[in-house]
Amino acid sequence: MTVVRPLTTAITFKRSSTNPGPSNPTVHREQFEAVVTDALRRIPRRFREAMKNIAIVVEDEPSRSLLREMEIRPPDTLFGLYQGIPLTERRWDHGNTLPDRILLFQGPHEREAADDQDLIDSVCETLIHEVGHYFGLSEEEIEEIEERYWRGSS
Repeated sequence: MTVVRPLTTAITFKRSSTNPGPSNPTVHREQFEAVVTDALRRIPRRFREAMKNIAIVVEDEPSRSLLREMEIRPPDTLFGLYQGIPLTERRWDHGNTLPDRILLFQGPHEREAADDQDLIDSVCETLIHEVGHYFGLSEEEIEEIEERYWRGSS
C-alpha cells in the first residue's frame, strides 16, 4: 500500500490583473513546472518507469481551435490533454515516432484554484488522469484510481 502525503511545494502568489482577488493563485512558469514535476514523482515508480517516449508539456491555455474541436464551451475549460496512441492500442511495429504528449494548461488551473494547495491538487489529479489515458485506461477506471488516490488508499 502506498501512503499518499499532500504535496507541500511552495508557491509564491502574484495576483492576476483580470482576477486580483484573494484567491486564484497565479505563479511563475518555473514554479508551476515544479508542481508538475512533484506530481509526476507521486505516480508509483512502476508506472513512471513504464512511461516511454512521452513528453509532459506545460502550455498557457488550450487554443480556441482545440476547445472547438473537443466541443468545450465556456464556462467549461480544459485542464489537460493526452495526445498519442495509448499503450493498449499500439501495434507490434509501433516505434520510431514522435513522443506522445500530455499537455497541462496553466491558466485554467490557476483560475479554478482557490489557493496554493488546491492548485497542487488540481495539477496532480489532471496528471494522473492523462497518464491513465496513456496506459489505455477507460474514464471509469481513471475515476476509480482518482477516487482511491484522494482517499489515500492507492
